[in-house]
Amino acid sequence: MIVRMWEARAEPYGFADLITWVCDTALPEFEHDPRHLSSEVYSSTDHRVVVISKWRGDPRPLPDPPPMLVARAPHSWDFTQVDR
Repeated sequence: MIVRMWEARAEPYGFADLITWVCDTALPEFEHDPRHLSSEVYSSTDHRVVVISKWRGDPRPLPDPPPMLVARAPHSWDFTQVDR
């Protein structure tokens, strides 16, 4: 399983709209993919939105958000679980 963390910092005026875009536009694009296991969305007080998604195999990227909603381009990282 691969876990992808996607993070975007919203413009202060676009924070609520970025959350809406992630939940209503971005995530539905790949939730039907059979490799997709689950996704969770988080927000922070400094206008960041984070999506944690779990995949069987290579994750699909989230589409680019509308440029006027973000303070900078989103970043993403892939993780695998460590056996201990």
